[in-house]
Amino acid sequence: MKCYPMLFYRNWNYNTLNVTNITDQFLLLDEPPLDPHFLALSAQEAAAAFVAAGTAANTVRSYRSALAYWSAWLQLRYGLVLGETPLPATVAVQFILDHLARPLADGTWTHLLPSTIDAALVRARVKANTGALAYNTVSHRLAVLTKWHRLHDWDSPTEAPAVKTLLREARKAQSRQGVAVRKKTAVVLEPLQAMLATCDDGVRGIRDRALLLLAWSGGGRRRSEVVSLQVGDVRRLDADTWLYALGATKTDTGGTRREKPLRGPAAHALTAWLAAAPASSGPLFRRLYKGGKVGTTGLSGDQVARIVQRRAQLAGLEGDWAAHSLRSGFVTEAGRQGVPLGEVMAMTEHRSVSTVMGYFQTGSLLDSKATTLMTPSAANLDQSGKDS
Repeated sequence: MKCYPMLFYRNWNYNTLNVTNITDQFLLLDEPPLDPHFLALSAQEAAAAFVAAGTAANTVRSYRSALAYWSAWLQLRYGLVLGETPLPATVAVQFILDHLARPLADGTWTHLLPSTIDAALVRARVKANTGALAYNTVSHRLAVLTKWHRLHDWDSPTEAPAVKTLLREARKAQSRQGVAVRKKTAVVLEPLQAMLATCDDGVRGIRDRALLLLAWSGGGRRRSEVVSLQVGDVRRLDADTWLYALGATKTDTGGTRREKPLRGPAAHALTAWLAAAPASSGPLFRRLYKGGKVGTTGLSGDQVARIVQRRAQLAGLEGDWAAHSLRSGFVTEAGRQGVPLGEVMAMTEHRSVSTVMGYFQTGSLLDSKATTLMTPSAANLDQSGKDS
């Protein structure tokens, strides 16, 4: 052990010289001391900036839309302003009853939102059409309300047992009446091939082919992940393999770069796109203008969704297609082909097994022997003939 002079110990005396000197320095400061029980306005603004910067743009837009709706509905229904005080659980219950349709004895459906308020919400452009909202929409807006209360350090009304019970029972009631939760059509191998067949050798076709294959073969990438990719995020290993790097994503906010492989057709499509639109920096997938001119600005998430929808339409495919169709389709197809779930999740970066299992199980069951019990195999037929 290293020895120190006794002088060191004499000087390190909290009751004498050091604390006195520090206190004297405090007297020279112009800044008033903060109240430890309250966050200063500057700190609140800094915290809000961190939250905004760390939240995906699509999430920010959805939160803004939901909060605009809450503000309008509260003013029209209660004469309240969102943010003045925490809301009671009764308001959340009323929101659910106002917006979720429930079946009546005569087979019709109803909800409690007055038609005058419903029409006013549409006129205010916070609601697209009059009528009840989908279960997922109501759930999302309740989740945003929860977030709003937590940011204000308030107890959320959505945590009340009455609210949770009502929402759960409403989901059951709608399911029993055949109202299913809307899901986008999954792009499994066959529709993907049909979409790719519509991509010609023009610049737009080359770009769309590379985008579809990277998003699908690269692990079912979210549209936000596709549009955030930069030219510097991809590197070529060989003629049949590229690697692309992900940074911060919806489920991994740490920002650590993680490389995923692109092989075979996906790698060839990316090579073709970079040859058609060479760039040393900037967005990997960029906008196109008249005459096939490649711009410098990247695609938006909505444009990725429109590319999927356009290619599905050109291919004559029926279904409800969106950017998420590529992600769900990748998982479903992996289940069809018997890829281990762990390998699938390593590519998709799903954190929740329950989230990915629905698609994975659907795909795995498509080729399961349990689905073809009425059509015995040839071996079984031979064996039954011998036994007879």
